[in-house]
Amino acid sequence: MKKILKLLVFVLVIAFLYFGFTTYPKLDLISGFSAKSIASGHFLDNRPLDLIQKTDNDIKMIDLASNSIDEAGKFATSNVYGLKERKAIYREGLGAILINDDFDVSKPYLLPKRAKSKPLPFPYGNIDPADTLFSNVDYSKLKKAVDDSFDKNGGKTKRTRAVVVLYKDKLIAEKYDTGFTKDSKILGWSMTKSITSSAFGVLAKQGKIDIYKPAPIAEWKNDDRKNITINDLLHMNSGLEWEENYSTICDATKMLFQAEDMGKVQMDKPAQFKPDTHWNYSSGTTNLLSRILKSQFKTQQEYLDFWYSAVIDKIGMSSMIVEQDMSGTFVGSSYGWATPRDWSKFGLLYLHKGNWNGEQILDESWVKYTSTPTNTSEGKYGAQFWLNAGGKFPDVPRDMYYCSGYQGQMVAIIPSLDMVIVRMGLKEEDQGFDFNGFLKGIISSVKK
Repeated sequence: MKKILKLLVFVLVIAFLYFGFTTYPKLDLISGFSAKSIASGHFLDNRPLDLIQKTDNDIKMIDLASNSIDEAGKFATSNVYGLKERKAIYREGLGAILINDDFDVSKPYLLPKRAKSKPLPFPYGNIDPADTLFSNVDYSKLKKAVDDSFDKNGGKTKRTRAVVVLYKDKLIAEKYDTGFTKDSKILGWSMTKSITSSAFGVLAKQGKIDIYKPAPIAEWKNDDRKNITINDLLHMNSGLEWEENYSTICDATKMLFQAEDMGKVQMDKPAQFKPDTHWNYSSGTTNLLSRILKSQFKTQQEYLDFWYSAVIDKIGMSSMIVEQDMSGTFVGSSYGWATPRDWSKFGLLYLHKGNWNGEQILDESWVKYTSTPTNTSEGKYGAQFWLNAGGKFPDVPRDMYYCSGYQGQMVAIIPSLDMVIVRMGLKEEDQGFDFNGFLKGIISSVKK
């Protein structure tokens, strides 16, 4: 009996040590992800706690969290086995923010000034459009391609939430999963990077910034980073150290779920390579860009307003909210929420080379710049946009470029077909969703 007890104690000690070395360091990130996800999903999109836990938070390790929502206080809290409790608060007009114990919730905050969308039919407004039938579209084939991208009978193999297809400025297909509608706000994750790039595009058009000059960062002036330009940052080609691996604790996860000033995390990293010699995808770089953008304005109010007045509200993305970090900087890498229809409007802006219903929001040269492969990316990346120039999707035109986000968010822009395709969901290619087949099916329904 004593031997059995000793063996049991030994096993428990080993289990405790294993937990301490492998899981405990992750608890802060797990509860942080969960609290932020729940606060945003519930207060921005009115999703019930149970739905968020079964869908958005149905991720290995994240599903360990215990969660609660305080309706009156407008916040969510999460912990793992009673440990490492984290809190995310909601502020109307700003979305949710994951906070630490030092954050002063009573401190006054500014709100961006928003413009109302024009009373026009979608996609140039939010009025439901009249049906338009194209003689060269096989609608039965189109419907099958869209339907096949969704799970049937409660399955979880594809996990698509929404599909929107625009062709020649007209809505030709649209579908939503159970619990979602055309009014549902869905997190774009890294599709937000393309919004950040567009803000720089407007500043460049206005002649207020030169992206080819060294980045305006005083801390870099006396070391190897002094030659890094905004252009290098936009291209993810700065040479700065960064690890982005969401399956483990890395620079990206620590930034998103622990940092007060997310842009500073990348700013403080040393140079590993010379600029424009080594492509490395980094959400930290985009948040640094957001921080740089902030420095271009005299006041916080001007910075907040610019994102919306220059791009988001300019094209009628009235549902969009870009959330901030604790320093009041937009999380330009990851935290843009909008309806699938509004995400398609953003694709349409680029499809029309920066022109929105007759107004040139971005220079055509900027659109060409963003969709041109950057050095060392093997044809897969431009300036905060992904590209098909290298043939990643073999059955899709090479001129396609796209916004892409964690768990398979996509706004695909296909100039040669005059088409924008939006897919939002919870699975990406390496998890089993066939993006090539999905895009191919929709494209093949339209005869040239």
